[in-house]
Amino acid sequence: MIYVLIEREIAEDMESTYEETARQLLTRAYRTVGFIEGHTYRAQDNPLRRFTLSKWQSTLHWQHWYTSEERRAQMTLLTPLLAAEERITILENAE
Repeated sequence: MIYVLIEREIAEDMESTYEETARQLLTRAYRTVGFIEGHTYRAQDNPLRRFTLSKWQSTLHWQHWYTSEERRAQMTLLTPLLAAEERITILENAE
């Protein structure tokens, strides 16, 4: 199992549009094979800084979603709402 942390900075005045578009993206991820769960967070000190933490069965499942046409299509809608490129970190248990 892996976790994927996605950090995004929303462009000024795009917060409400971002919320709807990001929700659609996460909803589509929920239907993807290998997706276990996902949660979104907002930085306390910066409401335009958002994080999505998702749990996947494997790196292969995540890569399949990440490179899918469905995610790419959603990202064409989401990317213009961002102040910078999203940052993705893949995490695993440190046992």
